[in-house]
Amino acid sequence: MNRPFQNLLDAKTRQPPILILVVCFILSVALGDRCMAGEPRDAVHPGYRILRTKAYLPPDFDDAVFEELWKQWPPELRDRAAAATPTQRREMLFSEYGLMPSPDALGNGKALGYVDDGRGGWVMNCLTCHAGKVAGQVILGLPNSHLALQTLVEDVRATKIQMQKPLSHMDLGSLAMPLGTTNGTTNAVMFGVALEALRDDDLNVHLTNPQPKMLHHDMDAPPWWHLRKKKWIYADGFVAKSHRALMQFMLIPRNDAKTFKSWEADYRQILAWIETIQPPKYPFEIDDQLAEQGRVVFEATCSQCHGTYGAEWTYPERIVDIDELGTDPLRLQSLSPAYRRKYGRGWLADYDPTRVREHPGGYVAPPLDGIWATAPYFHNGSVPTLWHLLHPDQRPAVWRRSIEGYDTKRVGLEVAEFAELPGDVKTPRTARAFFNTRESGKSAAGHRFPETLSESERTAVLEYLKTL
Repeated sequence: MNRPFQNLLDAKTRQPPILILVVCFILSVALGDRCMAGEPRDAVHPGYRILRTKAYLPPDFDDAVFEELWKQWPPELRDRAAAATPTQRREMLFSEYGLMPSPDALGNGKALGYVDDGRGGWVMNCLTCHAGKVAGQVILGLPNSHLALQTLVEDVRATKIQMQKPLSHMDLGSLAMPLGTTNGTTNAVMFGVALEALRDDDLNVHLTNPQPKMLHHDMDAPPWWHLRKKKWIYADGFVAKSHRALMQFMLIPRNDAKTFKSWEADYRQILAWIETIQPPKYPFEIDDQLAEQGRVVFEATCSQCHGTYGAEWTYPERIVDIDELGTDPLRLQSLSPAYRRKYGRGWLADYDPTRVREHPGGYVAPPLDGIWATAPYFHNGSVPTLWHLLHPDQRPAVWRRSIEGYDTKRVGLEVAEFAELPGDVKTPRTARAFFNTRESGKSAAGHRFPETLSESERTAVLEYLKTL
């Protein structure tokens, strides 16, 4: 039931009075909302419905393939799946690949990040990376720090070959381009570069165009609720915010320019929905007195980059020079000035070069709304908790997260820490469960600004960050 009507339930029976049933019926007709079926409030927004129900890409796989994926798993896990019930096995499939269960009936049983194509096919949408889970709770717009995309595609490809089914664009593309070397991150920036290289300024397809030099690297998706505060998007803030900028991942060659541009109105609605998303509230205990002390310290030392919070919030959207910031530079280096210029000349940027920064010089200090939920931190997802962010010399070289755990003391992922990758990790599949900060593009160095604070000040700031 929609939230406004929950307080009107009959106090004795906890059932809705006849009047409420009538109101729900009227709303369901007017809004298309199953208000008695437990759908979230977001389901009434047309942008959300479009994202959840419209297929812009071909399916990555079908139900029959998905149900067979467990047969590609390592022996011990495969044996457990074989002995499980169908329901248990499906839960294991979701967990193994970091897929989020749907909060409503829109996906027809598919994971939250997939659209049903009406023929059993699973079509990827934005929520594969932009709907995640923290402390066991699925949250729309949260980065999916569980996603095992590379592993999923490898298992899909092997299963299709065994079932003698045709391979999809993902199955084939992943043979030439890494999808992500650590679970929870993706090589998404380079996806866009590869797709855009095959287009001219008007998005006409030219398959003979050469591919530019690729600097592959993993990214941690930003939370979508930050968009409402921003005028520029992406880690380096190089593109002015617009619905067109969100469309680039549909640029597969089969979507010609006319078809692609016909979806522009859809993405206006999708962006409008994204900008309604609010950050989740911290669900655990907060020491209000300590948090207030932290607010004072934060506003004196951190707000010049990250802004202030509350009813009269501010956000400077400041780009911090990479030499001052000191974080991993590979993401910044991965987009050449030539690529940025080409982007600014084209349809995605409204043919307006002023909507693109050719030389950002660093990374944007993001808003911190809902920061308690958005671990891991930094643009590459290299820092597992806020405590580690505030203690630069204590950041682990290698770490592995738990599936459902949340660290309320250090605020972030519950992790096991290692000095190096364990010796018994022998396969890329197993290695993807670990974040190794010694790999290219994965450094946890930089952002040493908290070193100016005393230990008591850091403790107070940590408590304050829970409140944002």
